[in-house]
Amino acid sequence: MSVATEDRGKPGLVFFFEAESGRCRRVEGFLAQVLQQRKNHDTFRLYRVDSEQHPDLAERFELAKVPTLYVVEGKLVRARLEEPRGCRDIQRFLAPWLA
Repeated sequence: MSVATEDRGKPGLVFFFEAESGRCRRVEGFLAQVLQQRKNHDTFRLYRVDSEQHPDLAERFELAKVPTLYVVEGKLVRARLEEPRGCRDIQRFLAPWLA
């Protein structure tokens, strides 16, 4: 099985951020910690999207605030979490997909 084929079955985890935002950098650290805790790095295809560089995607996802996380399966948004405050928020949000 090729890597591309394996990736097709994985949900996408889209992380919208702004490069200059300290809060976004903190949330990115929280996200990395959550995924590392239970070795869930391979659970998702992770997409980091700078909302200022990709306003078209921000509009398509109806982005209201950054940082925001989306879980996408197929072409459908299954879950959205705006402005997570820490690891617990992210763990609860991703619980249905984490091992």
